[in-house]
Amino acid sequence: MHTMRIMSISVTLALLSACSMNPPLVKPVLPVASSYASSAAQPDNAADLGWRQMLTDPALQHLVELALENNRDLREATLNVAAVQAQYQIQDANRYPALDTTAGGTRQRASSPEAPAGAIQKQSSAGLAINAFELDLFGRLRSLSDAAMARYLASVEGQRAARLALIAAVADAYLEQRLAEEQMLLTQSTLADWRVALDITQRLHRAQQRGGIDVAQAAGQVATAEADMHARERALRLARNNLELLIGTSMPASLPQGVPLAQQPVMTALPAGLPSDLLVRRPDIMQAEQGLVAANAEIGAARAAFFPRISLTATMGFSSAEMGGLFRSGNRSWSFAPQISQPIFHGGQLRAELQLAKVRDSIAVVQYEKAIQTAFREVNDALASNETYQHQIVAQQRVVDAAALRERLSKLRYGAGQDSRLELLDAQRQSYGAQSTLLDLRRDQFKSAIALYKALGGGVS
Repeated sequence: MHTMRIMSISVTLALLSACSMNPPLVKPVLPVASSYASSAAQPDNAADLGWRQMLTDPALQHLVELALENNRDLREATLNVAAVQAQYQIQDANRYPALDTTAGGTRQRASSPEAPAGAIQKQSSAGLAINAFELDLFGRLRSLSDAAMARYLASVEGQRAARLALIAAVADAYLEQRLAEEQMLLTQSTLADWRVALDITQRLHRAQQRGGIDVAQAAGQVATAEADMHARERALRLARNNLELLIGTSMPASLPQGVPLAQQPVMTALPAGLPSDLLVRRPDIMQAEQGLVAANAEIGAARAAFFPRISLTATMGFSSAEMGGLFRSGNRSWSFAPQISQPIFHGGQLRAELQLAKVRDSIAVVQYEKAIQTAFREVNDALASNETYQHQIVAQQRVVDAAALRERLSKLRYGAGQDSRLELLDAQRQSYGAQSTLLDLRRDQFKSAIALYKALGGGVS
């Protein structure tokens, strides 16, 4: 018992006195400008908005909820977090002694001067054992544990990044579906009008009031719209397939009615805050930062490997030749076996491991800086897009109005015989193309707003 008390005191002192060889963690200076090129400094940040406040379309909200519940990539990211957490617990357990119960017995036949030939010797034992517990005097195990913890925290941020990317991907896919549906409705309406025009032209041709070239032009116009219909149908199917992949299940039959693109309640005027906000909001940057912490701790572990290692092996229990009397007070036994090892020659392995840890730390710094620069560029790109889309949409709406007016006047002039069929055909195509372009711009404007929201780190909470 006296020996076990000494061992307990030694272990406690070792746990309390372990030093750290980790170098000071120095984060690089922010490798971006202090403000965005397209936005003045502002205290507000769109990342403070929850994704339900940003994406208020009921149908889109329902799809995002399904995706967060069923998406396989997000499930994998969540399981990865659990796996890395278990790895941390395994690594951290090495800092504490492992206490095992032992029990055993032997029977052997041996000849000796003390025992008659052919006699069977018996031995039974039971007790508690600590096997090769390392006293972490120089912080090697603590550094490895710190690195494992940082890897775990990085995996948590990776899961948050996957969640944010999923929300944005569902919103983008939903907008693609809305665009395909509205483009199809536009094409259906246009096709119906052009078929009526073809029928009228054919009747006039039979009455010898229009030439064959007018019929050919009208027929070609209808064929163009029919080809567009097949393209719109394909785009709609592909958009639905993409949405089903993202939400992890089939499209629900009870999905609320979607909001048209012209009335989409997606917010587009989003405050961006300051570039420094990205450091605490973007999960990919925080993930890179934890990678920096882990690499720094691994340097400490590599440094500590140059110093002596002290390990303890101890047992305490009972030993007896008779099983029935094993636990009598006179049969107590114990052993205490400390061991110290000092690296002398390893062929340069330890020095190479330290160099490798330093290189990995430098890589982690570069990855951290790259994550910040990428985030800064994404925010700047989204801000530039947001600032120009609204003006472009206003201008494109004027194009649509002018094209519609031209089409109406061309119909009147063609009916009065003042314009050729070619002029009317050109006016109709211009009007159709202008409306289609306007739908594309509305979709792109909302996708740009979602990209800015994602770039700022919103939608995670």
